[in-house]
Amino acid sequence: MTSSKIRFVTDSTCDIPPSLIAQYEIGVVPCYVNIGDKSYVDNGVELVREDFYRDMPTFEPKATTAAPPPAVAERIIRETFEGADHLFVICVSSKLSAVYNSMRLAISGLPEDRVTLIDSGMTTMGMGWQVLIGAETAAETGDVGAVKDAIARVQAHGKLFAGLNTLEYLRASGRVSWAAASIGTLLQIKPIVTVVDGEVVSAGRVRTFNRVIDQLAELVREQGPLDRLAVLHTMNEQGVQALLDRLDDILPADVLISTVTPVVGTHVGPGALAVAPLSKSWRN
Repeated sequence: MTSSKIRFVTDSTCDIPPSLIAQYEIGVVPCYVNIGDKSYVDNGVELVREDFYRDMPTFEPKATTAAPPPAVAERIIRETFEGADHLFVICVSSKLSAVYNSMRLAISGLPEDRVTLIDSGMTTMGMGWQVLIGAETAAETGDVGAVKDAIARVQAHGKLFAGLNTLEYLRASGRVSWAAASIGTLLQIKPIVTVVDGEVVSAGRVRTFNRVIDQLAELVREQGPLDRLAVLHTMNEQGVQALLDRLDDILPADVLISTVTPVVGTHVGPGALAVAPLSKSWRN
């Protein structure tokens, strides 16, 4: 078997830590956050996450998001592809964003047999694990077929659950039809959501955020034994620690903890907590 140089491109909703982005030389196409009459690149520079979530409740109108123009995606894709034998482009669910279409247009000028475009059907680290395990497999094998197989298995077994402090931002996004009709905000209910077939669906509603943490812990335990776990938040470090305490006996060796990127946080609001567990069953 001839080993190939395989590279990866994803979008900024992935929430992969910068150190791992650098380690695997992953190209990241930024999405955009619109605040008032200004548009900001979601690249960790123009928007400081801590400041964004602190100020988020004061934005009027609420912040919105936008997919990258194909020209921006094409530039990063071509830079990443240079010197590679094959390129994997893995992006946020096409049912949640127009990013997939931007990526599709951006790769149109590249050799079809050397580029694989994948709709992750996910977002944040639900997608991030597909990218990272794909990159790990590429480093270990240099085999395009093995990478495709690994990504498909991660996609089949990966989960994403989020507990929101409020339904307000998800409803305002207009991306989730059931949220628009919900009375959760009026009742001060804390919604728990998941991603199924590329769409955000309700996974439960509880009265307090302490119960949100309990419920997330139960959902993670259902995925055990765990191969990987990411815990994500929109400035809720206390919630992160409380969740880790509840899961102490089943945690994998390295738990990835990250503040959610503003382009995702725009839709879930401040104070949210999310988990992206990956069962060991993906390896079978």
